[in-house]
Amino acid sequence: MNDLSERKAAARKEAFARRKEAHEADSGAGAGYLSEVLAGYRGVPTSGFLPIRTEINPVPAMAEAAAHGVVGVPVIQRMGLPLLFSRWEPDCALREGPFGAKIPKVADYFEPEILIVPLVAFDKSGGRLGYGGGFYDRTLELLRSKRATLAIGFAYAAQETEALPLEATDQPLDMIVTERGIVSF
Repeated sequence: MNDLSERKAAARKEAFARRKEAHEADSGAGAGYLSEVLAGYRGVPTSGFLPIRTEINPVPAMAEAAAHGVVGVPVIQRMGLPLLFSRWEPDCALREGPFGAKIPKVADYFEPEILIVPLVAFDKSGGRLGYGGGFYDRTLELLRSKRATLAIGFAYAAQETEALPLEATDQPLDMIVTERGIVSF
């Protein structure tokens, strides 16, 4: 493992511990701030995510957005490829997807213009540290090559870190939403 990989692994370990503590104290306030942001983009195709482990829960905001337009969730094709996004609606039938994430039982793919992005850590300049597979980086690069695409990181405030070990291929966030508020970059 090279030095950057080691620094990313250490940053992930620290951030996972902070996220776990924040998750245990979660009051659900973050979804309210996320709904506030999404209200300004009614009808714009959006992708959220169905939380796994200790991720913050965007589902209430996604359900509200789905009343006004297409909302989907990411579907992993395989390692090394960008994500696909399948239409999701509250109470739709789900099945087990890769890495424990639920995905719609019936695939109905579309391209979102807004992505609500899960993460392990973020910094004040819009840097994002994910799980290490590069799925969102490849996906954002592809979507941004076609049209303006808004990347909204959704996380607990405790996941913020001073500086992240980032690479040139790491796609920046345009905004971060936490249980404490909204920060645009």
